[in-house]
Amino acid sequence: MDEPVGGVLSHAALFYRSQPEYADAIAAFVRAGLDRGEPALIVLPCGRADAIAASLDSAPGEVVFADMTELGRNPARIIPEVRSFTDKHPGQRVRYVGEPIWPGRTAAEIREATRHEALVNLAFARAEATILCPYDAPGLADSVLAGARRTHQKPAASGATAATWRDNLPPECDRPLGPPPAEAEALAYETDLAPVRRLVERHARRAGLSEERTVDLVLAANEIAANTISHTDAGGVIHVWHTGEEILCQIHDTGRITDPLAGWIRHGPDDRGHGLWLVNQVCDLVELRSGEDGSTVRMHMRRTG
Repeated sequence: MDEPVGGVLSHAALFYRSQPEYADAIAAFVRAGLDRGEPALIVLPCGRADAIAASLDSAPGEVVFADMTELGRNPARIIPEVRSFTDKHPGQRVRYVGEPIWPGRTAAEIREATRHEALVNLAFARAEATILCPYDAPGLADSVLAGARRTHQKPAASGATAATWRDNLPPECDRPLGPPPAEAEALAYETDLAPVRRLVERHARRAGLSEERTVDLVLAANEIAANTISHTDAGGVIHVWHTGEEILCQIHDTGRITDPLAGWIRHGPDDRGHGLWLVNQVCDLVELRSGEDGSTVRMHMRRTG
């Protein structure tokens, strides 16, 4: 990849076809940064960093590793981690390797991880950052690879704004969420959130969630429902259902969220984005779609932690 000039974000994709190619390319990318005095953050799925860490063991400079399987379970948690790393190195260019999509991720996780890749172009538009995102070419669907090519185009990386970040986002990642299934239990609410909390708790216990994860899901649903009351003139509707793998809570109201990074970066306690931030910290996946018809937030919690 071309070496960026100062003040310009570089956000490139690496389409690899073998593990040796993967390890060699990432190690070379990190070494090139270390030679320039650039610290590196490497976040890869569990076990994939071992060979790279061994290769870089004697390289001078700062290299930090993290597990994408855990951090990126909810892709909305990735940008805050990278921002924290860049903030620790003010005035200094940094390198980041992140693999947010790997074989086995669900369709919903892939959509949100692809949205994450597009939002990277906005969140770090003016950052001193060189970013490389590996993609398993043989293991991922052609549609996923096509999405990666769209989100990693250089014009998007170097000049994305709140108005343009969607230009390179695949349409399927920005469509309204489908309706809840017929078996979902629905509840309309206006000012009293106690019935919302009871509904979510009852379903969470029925689905076998642990006590801690039940509390987290109730908190998340309460936060989104409280946003309805605080930021709209009408009430909202919550649907709750569960599958063999997870329990889902979906809330729809008439409000509109215009900040594309709401919930992806930390906001003040009085901002609507603060509640979304908390929800992303406790849920395994959060899907948000907002437009003229209002906002829909779908919260996922795996039945096994």
